[in-house]
Amino acid sequence: MEIFYFLVFGGLAAVVAVLEFSKSNKDRVNTPTAFNSFKNNYLVVYSLMMAGDWLQGPYVYYLYSQYGYGKGDIGQLFIAGFGSSMLFGTIVGSLADKQGRKRACVTYCITYILSCITKHSPHYKVLMLGRVLGGIATSLLFSAFESWLVAEHFKRGFDQQWLSVTFSKAIFLGNGLVAILSGLFGNVLVDTLALGPVAPFDAAACFLAIGMAVIMSSWPENYGDASEGKDLLSQFKAAAVAIASDEKIALLGAIQSLFEGSMYTFVFLWTPALSPSGEDIPHGFIFATFMLASMLGSSVASRLLARSSPKAESYMQIVFLISAAALMLPVITSFLVVPTGVKGGGISFSGCIQLMGFCAFEACVGIFWPSIMKMRSQYIPEEARSTIMNFFRIPLNIFVCVVLYNVDAFPIIVMFGMCSIFLFVASLLQRRLMFIAELQKSKSQDWTAMRELGTEEEPLNA
Repeated sequence: MEIFYFLVFGGLAAVVAVLEFSKSNKDRVNTPTAFNSFKNNYLVVYSLMMAGDWLQGPYVYYLYSQYGYGKGDIGQLFIAGFGSSMLFGTIVGSLADKQGRKRACVTYCITYILSCITKHSPHYKVLMLGRVLGGIATSLLFSAFESWLVAEHFKRGFDQQWLSVTFSKAIFLGNGLVAILSGLFGNVLVDTLALGPVAPFDAAACFLAIGMAVIMSSWPENYGDASEGKDLLSQFKAAAVAIASDEKIALLGAIQSLFEGSMYTFVFLWTPALSPSGEDIPHGFIFATFMLASMLGSSVASRLLARSSPKAESYMQIVFLISAAALMLPVITSFLVVPTGVKGGGISFSGCIQLMGFCAFEACVGIFWPSIMKMRSQYIPEEARSTIMNFFRIPLNIFVCVVLYNVDAFPIIVMFGMCSIFLFVASLLQRRLMFIAELQKSKSQDWTAMRELGTEEEPLNA
């Protein structure tokens, strides 16, 4: 393997280590034992859930190809997954507010385990069913667990700032360390032990079952809107009204859709971007490098969120601009770097530049997740939290389905340019969100000051 990959990986590992071991008291939030116990329980469950998800990712396409399906058939399977997340997942995820978030988390485990089981069949209809189940599970993963955490956090009387501690640790572990270990473990199962491409899915089912046992034995139930007789349609209407009546919520949803849409597009495009002429690149090692970059980002986010300034609304503008610049690199290098035209071989100079930019983008992803979670906990009303969060995923899933369907219709630099523009727009929307939040906070402080002044004047007038 080329020394370049080891240098990038080693450099990122060194920076992450320095960031973690050099944290001062300003970078840490002192929390009581009761909260630490609650946080650690959630982190164990979240890590197990993410292990069940990350183990599958690198082998889905490979498994389908081993069953003899071509690019077109596999593309339809992927579209089915995102389409299911948009249609059925939104409904099932929204039921969490009414039927209970713990119950929704258990449903996620059961649904994803069933999806893993379908991977044993080579029949297309069975695999399609598995993608539908996987789409439903994905919606639950990105709404039910966060909704349960936020509700339970406040129900136990914990400080709001402590949420950022849980969020940053969850991303550092679940989207960083666990992702790297899952990739290595899956590689051992498939290549070292030669258990076949279905083995990672069986291992994922085991982790999900363990996590489900922990949830059932240690998590209490909590709900959103517990009013009697409120059907699903009423929940959707209430969520739509909340989004339409509060510009902050609408902006947050647009920002999330633009960033995640660009992120999922990047997942499909980074391989052809780094090997346009069929260069031999170590996909697994590069994936681990990306996850290490994400860990670096979450480590930076933990420092930022531990302090009162700068606010997430402020620094996320810069994060989106860096993301836009990083995904613009393939467009820039296509004009400035002359392609060799040689088939095969190692990664090109242009590929090296892009890989550095992609690592910067993944670091921004690591900052994005805990920061958007913190902002969602502040702006999204508790009674419809899961419903609104799943509303946010509707435009995201539509966007990804359109990209998947037309992935061969546009040159790769056009796709990256489009993502870069979306991220720039996200930065502008983030600036608008910060302006509105500060304006409302200022008005609230002025109103409070006027009330206090009026209270002081009443005894004098008397």
